[in-house]
Amino acid sequence: MKQSLILLFFSCHFIASAQVLDSTVQKNLQKIYTHSLTNAQSYDWLRYLSKRVGNRLSGTPAAAAAVEYTRSILDTLGLDSVWLQPCMVPHWDRGEKELVRVVNSQKWGTFDLKSMALGNTTGTGSEGILAQVIEVKSLKELENLSDSKVKNKFVFFNRPMNPEHLRTFKAYGQAVDQRSQGPLIAQKKGALGVLVRSMTVNFDDVPHTGATKTDGNKPSIPAFAISTNDADRLSNILKTESSLKIFMLNSARMLKQKLSYNVIGELRGRTKPNQIITVGGHLDSWDVGEGAHDDGAGCVQSIEVLRTYKKLGFKPRHTIRAVMFMNEENGLAGGLAYAADSTSGISHFAAIESDAGGFTPLGLSYEDAPKEMDLLAQIGKYLAVYNLRVGPGGSGADISPLKGKARLLMGLDPDSQRYFDIHHTADDVFEKVSKRELELGAAAMTSLIFLLDQLDK
Repeated sequence: MKQSLILLFFSCHFIASAQVLDSTVQKNLQKIYTHSLTNAQSYDWLRYLSKRVGNRLSGTPAAAAAVEYTRSILDTLGLDSVWLQPCMVPHWDRGEKELVRVVNSQKWGTFDLKSMALGNTTGTGSEGILAQVIEVKSLKELENLSDSKVKNKFVFFNRPMNPEHLRTFKAYGQAVDQRSQGPLIAQKKGALGVLVRSMTVNFDDVPHTGATKTDGNKPSIPAFAISTNDADRLSNILKTESSLKIFMLNSARMLKQKLSYNVIGELRGRTKPNQIITVGGHLDSWDVGEGAHDDGAGCVQSIEVLRTYKKLGFKPRHTIRAVMFMNEENGLAGGLAYAADSTSGISHFAAIESDAGGFTPLGLSYEDAPKEMDLLAQIGKYLAVYNLRVGPGGSGADISPLKGKARLLMGLDPDSQRYFDIHHTADDVFEKVSKRELELGAAAMTSLIFLLDQLDK
């Protein structure tokens, strides 16, 4: 009987301790949210980055200014370390305003298409190029055409993003190969240039730029995105005018590589200093718009994680780093440089990226992590209180080179319904970002990192 009472005492003591621990964690999460929604600086940082620095394609003076600005922010936070990590980045220049013109349509005459050159491509030269255009809906359709049917023509890729997918990133993933790979395949088959339907489910007059793969050993052919409205109009004309010709003119060029940097700030861990939790976004953006959602939002949210830790007096067990990666848009040089930095004895426990816009956070996704399912299930229970789902999905391009090196790769998962309205366009400006939604995203990431840090045994 006495032994039973002793066992009962220890059992009750264990349960009480677990309840105290649970209560303490919940209380700290509430502190994170209260601070993030009442005392954050991320929105002001984003305003400066968007309005004063502006768009910041790798290799440009604006990208260099963004490096200095974010380093200066980190320097004010009282972190243990702040440094710049060098990387060589591509330097692509769009040149003069593009022109893509339908010439002498039998029904519609001559008119211009809303267009924007794709990143890493080469211009037409000062004389421009006039050629017949052929439409395809997939890479496979193009590959099945004989080279003689493609040679000396423009290829028009016109596969829409599928609006049936509730998660628009899935629709994007199914359509973007025509932009990223299509121009190179067309070039190998003898095409003179490429047109690509913009990557959005919207029907509008806004062209969306983006990167495309190139040979590397020779200049690419000119390649342009055209708006979805113009893509539909062109497709309809081609149904009855198969010999339609288009004139292209632009002066895009690839310049010499430039030295640039990832910007890194760090809070050293108390008990596991050699195990890193990285949180980040990419500092570069396309050369149109202001790069507010893509990915200024992710950068300032990541910095806010460290600021919140300092303001609340949290002492992390693991080392926590915020990384502003350079060159995600057209090269991934920053992500590769970060993953290649193999300091002796240092390992990555987790890496989290915010690169899906500064919209309302719906959850946090993780890549395949069978050994961490118990930990993720625990985290999910805490975050469910804040209407956040923790489930399988993607992480981020910049942290993808850490696959196989980090135990966990995760990403912030905001509401994506509006993201591809502005992604890679001139409409990606500060005014499109909600202060409240941006701060909720920072709170979600800080909470995730707090739970990873505290619950990892």
